[in-house]
Amino acid sequence: MVDIQLPQGAPEEVVTQAFLREVDLSLFGVKGSLSLITLDNGMDHNRPNTFGPQSLAALNDAITAAQASSSLAIAITGKPFIFAAGADLSALSFLNDKSQALAIGKLGHDVFRRLGEGKKPTFAFINGLALGGGLEVGLHCKYRTMATTTFSALPECFLGLVPGWGGATILPKLIGPERAVQVIILNALNNNTMLKSKDALALGVTDAVFEPADFLENSIRFAAQVLNGDKKIERTDFIGDDAAWNKAIATGQAAITKKYGGADIASPRMALELIAAARKNSLGEGFDAEDKALAQLTMSDPLRASLYAFNLIQKKRKKVEGAPKPALARKVTKVGVVGAGLMASQLALVMVRNLKCPVVITDLDQERVDKGLSYMQSEISKLVEKKRMSPETAARLQTLVTGSTDKKIFADANFIIEAIFEELELKKALFAELETIISPDCVLATNTSSLSVTKMSQGLKNPERVIGFHFFNPVAVMPLLEIARTPSTDDATTATAVAVGKELKKTMVIVKDSPAFVVNRLLTRFMGEITDAIDEGTSPEVADAAMKPLGLPMTSLELLGLVGPGVALHVAETLNANLGERYKISPTMQAFVKENVKTFYIKDEGGALSPNPAAVALLKQGDKASTSEEVRLRALTALASEARMMLDEGVVATPAEIDLCMLLGCGWPLHLGGILPYLDREGISEKVCGSRFHQPGVASLQ
Repeated sequence: MVDIQLPQGAPEEVVTQAFLREVDLSLFGVKGSLSLITLDNGMDHNRPNTFGPQSLAALNDAITAAQASSSLAIAITGKPFIFAAGADLSALSFLNDKSQALAIGKLGHDVFRRLGEGKKPTFAFINGLALGGGLEVGLHCKYRTMATTTFSALPECFLGLVPGWGGATILPKLIGPERAVQVIILNALNNNTMLKSKDALALGVTDAVFEPADFLENSIRFAAQVLNGDKKIERTDFIGDDAAWNKAIATGQAAITKKYGGADIASPRMALELIAAARKNSLGEGFDAEDKALAQLTMSDPLRASLYAFNLIQKKRKKVEGAPKPALARKVTKVGVVGAGLMASQLALVMVRNLKCPVVITDLDQERVDKGLSYMQSEISKLVEKKRMSPETAARLQTLVTGSTDKKIFADANFIIEAIFEELELKKALFAELETIISPDCVLATNTSSLSVTKMSQGLKNPERVIGFHFFNPVAVMPLLEIARTPSTDDATTATAVAVGKELKKTMVIVKDSPAFVVNRLLTRFMGEITDAIDEGTSPEVADAAMKPLGLPMTSLELLGLVGPGVALHVAETLNANLGERYKISPTMQAFVKENVKTFYIKDEGGALSPNPAAVALLKQGDKASTSEEVRLRALTALASEARMMLDEGVVATPAEIDLCMLLGCGWPLHLGGILPYLDREGISEKVCGSRFHQPGVASLQ
């Protein structure tokens, strides 16, 4: 065993104890006992079992006692509904020496491998959540059962790590390289997709699945059947299947390239290398390779950045900075949505699914209303087809959604959100009309992406109940919600908006009412530098490649196609009018909108992108070309400058809120930590603003 001394200031470990008891197997037809180890950190379900040095030592002691006993086999399970969530990551950012990181990796291997290398058969009774090292301790056992309610995953690549306690070596040998790549690479990079127990069974990750009510009893029975020879578990040898290994590695490489646009991101690359090496490595050699990879990644800025971003997201999901007391929120029993287009219909759908109260929509004519209602009914029906909603629930929700062309239908609504055309005078007129119909305390929310919420409320009798409620598209998927307070917005309105946002399961940031709030303001500034470079004479291919080294989810011109030139131009014009000439109006974008060219790229039948000839024909370029590096530095400089101005203006209170908005609102990569820590690490913050946004050490080794 290795004695690990964590650096001073590291958080105190919540120790997961390993309680050992002997279970008589005679009731299951086997003479003898089973040594059952139960993991339990003594906390409630909000704190899953984790493995730090002391927890690993406790498990090691339990394994020693179990191996020394007269039992026939050893099994390990977790506290109610939770198996284990893996390594205790809270201390990783405090490590200051590679030898410490190497020792932590080796310690986990030294303990877990005793389950796979001892003389007694071992079983993992995975009774609930099993993530990372929690799943890996189960993989070291010879047999596994899972409760039907279990979710499992190896999320390490999502966080900037690799499965470093056996997963990258054992899993390819157990279920084959293609399936291992699916679990370790593809699922992790797809927003950390988890396996349901039925998926784990189909993949071969577990050998049996039982209902939770009698899970432990059935798992012990399963173990008894294995021990007495009534149940045989066959394993496949994947070593000689050349085609499978080649295909798996190619699939993994393609997924990494697609996710990060060709940027060299260490953790998924190293995980793929470990999977490939598992074919020829012995378990011991594979574990040693995992130790080295884990230590290298643990002492890197990308991991520190990922942990900063991950912890920030988890924290802000629970607490909204600057939110009024929840008790001030008014009860919402009926929601109104003005508009029946795609965005409005998405808003109405997410409202009815989560609030489960009547939702009414309106539009200019019945045809549009019917189209919006049809969309929502269809989407609810699809959820039933996919078995994500029961027919009974779907039928109830479908009856809660109604529509009309008469806004008087909103008379008894408590919360109304508009999603009509982005024209200030139209929105002002709408709110003035609604004020003659609704009660004085009904919240009036706007989904505007760039217009002044304050101006929308001017002239109203009750401007205090107007608030910005800006979603991102697609509404059901994107987690961020920007809540914009005007100088008149009162605490009761804000508290009600926050309460609704929580019901919608959104992560919220309260922002000052200012042009384009946070995400669209920064995105427009950044995108403007790219299009400005093209207008000046830089080839689109060179300009578009500028940000690829960062590993953003898509290139700048791909993002333009997603947003749409019309929307991009409208936001740029709004910001130009309100914030000045640093937001230039691109003649190329004007030409795109005039000629109805919606994207710079087109896809062929195979999904490959190529320049759209109609877009290329409209380029109006000068003769001042830049390199990709020059364009990248220009764009990052603009981001630093704009972020500094936003903080000085009080758009948000802290740099962390800007990081959160960009992480959740535009997919800023987790491995960069956040936009501002990245600018700090690159030295751009100090060069542009004279100081860092964060204190040294945030999301880096500094």
